[in-house]
Amino acid sequence: MNNLRKYADKPVIGRLVKQIMNFVVSRKANQISQHFSEYLHPIVAFSNEFKSESFKIRHNVYCEELKFEDLKENSQETDDFDLHSTHCLIKHIPTGAYAGTVRIVRTNSAEQLLPIEKYCISSIDEKSVHPSDFPREQICEISRLAIPAQFRKRATDKFSGSATGAINEHVYSERELRCFPFIAVGLYLSAASITLHHGIQHCFVMMEPRLARSLRFVGIPFQQVGPVVEYHGQRAPYYISRKLLMEGLSPGFKKMLQNIEKRVALQFKQKNN
Repeated sequence: MNNLRKYADKPVIGRLVKQIMNFVVSRKANQISQHFSEYLHPIVAFSNEFKSESFKIRHNVYCEELKFEDLKENSQETDDFDLHSTHCLIKHIPTGAYAGTVRIVRTNSAEQLLPIEKYCISSIDEKSVHPSDFPREQICEISRLAIPAQFRKRATDKFSGSATGAINEHVYSERELRCFPFIAVGLYLSAASITLHHGIQHCFVMMEPRLARSLRFVGIPFQQVGPVVEYHGQRAPYYISRKLLMEGLSPGFKKMLQNIEKRVALQFKQKNN
């Protein structure tokens, strides 16, 4: 791929090289979508049982491993934002273990703040996109993404490893490895599916710039809307809209999103029946 890129700006063969590069990326994305569906399953945590599993993962990562939060007697990491959030898990189908969690914090009033508004509002550039630019019911925040250590490459990995989903290659099969580096992507696409279901148009998140670059590479074009600050590590505020997401995703990852959307929509339907 790197050898192809150096020819991409030559007029005669540039278009052909770019087509080949796009084909390779799209093919890889299709493979990842297939592997994700085979080994991983998104679960919207409607029940207290599933919420408890999500809170346990968060406690394991945020309290025990990273020590961002104090240890809790019940080994569940929770806060006030959970009361107006939708939680999502990723289940590893072969083992039944949970490979990660994320939450979508919603708001219906000015008093019901998003975490970024309560703790990091000063980090958002006033000239950039701001939560106050939109109706409250149209905004959300993706937060508390966490992936257990057994699904990461090294147990000693810090937050970057937790966020990106590198895993223990000595435990899982070679074929499964093609999927697991995208656990974080799967969590973000699962969160996107839930926001689309709720009709939310605008999303904010505090994340590491390195993770944002990785997500942008696969077509999730989070836009940085403020400087890097110290908030559980070096983080910056990011924004993405429904329009930016749908325009940015490659065909392969759009297929992955569609597959996840179907699974998420079915769970909402079952809940409402």
